[in-house]
Amino acid sequence: MKNRKQFEEVIGYKFNDRQLLDKALTHSSYVKENGQSKLYDNERLEFLGDAFLDAIIGEALYKRLPSAEEGNLTKARASIVCERSLAEAGRRLSIGEHMLFSRGEEKSGGRNRDSILADGMEAVIGAIYLDGGYEEAQNFVLRIFQDSLQAAGEGKLSNRDYKSEIQEHLQGNGILDIHYALEKEEGPDHDKRFSVRLEICGKTAGRGSGKSKKVAEQNAAKDAIERGMDVF
Repeated sequence: MKNRKQFEEVIGYKFNDRQLLDKALTHSSYVKENGQSKLYDNERLEFLGDAFLDAIIGEALYKRLPSAEEGNLTKARASIVCERSLAEAGRRLSIGEHMLFSRGEEKSGGRNRDSILADGMEAVIGAIYLDGGYEEAQNFVLRIFQDSLQAAGEGKLSNRDYKSEIQEHLQGNGILDIHYALEKEEGPDHDKRFSVRLEICGKTAGRGSGKSKKVAEQNAAKDAIERGMDVF
């Protein structure tokens, strides 16, 4: 784990209450391993950051795309606040290197796992909001996602529907046995995470996770496409 001052320099924000930053960078596996209360991990901050991230990106898109209909705004926002996009932002900030994990989670690759990096980003957003207010959180989000917002404004943001792409491709080749199976459901009711696998003709073609079954299925379909659906 690198020092907190260095991380503050990377994210461009200095905390008044460093304990908020510590909490934002503490994974639940760490507090469990050390016998601490769940209140010391970053899940509550993640919940808060998720809400403000949606609001900030939603407002930015509303202003940048004055003629876009609701459906297009929703798709654009989903592309920016999705797990993949958040994880990419987390890697740019090296957030995984600064987080506290259990020994087991670290050995299993937690520092580079998309879901953990995405959750960490949301927790940092929540921590900045509590420490400096809405404007500071907004400045951080707009700075981190400026490229994606610019792409949206120029009509270059990808809104691919991976599930539809797979279904159309397979059905066009006479394959109808397509099934998404729920493998795991974790977390409290307000912050669920679902893990799904895509089965094609009974064989696993891809896996994905997300905060809803629909998102998890999209990520499983994306995984299958990136693998080339090489189960055949």
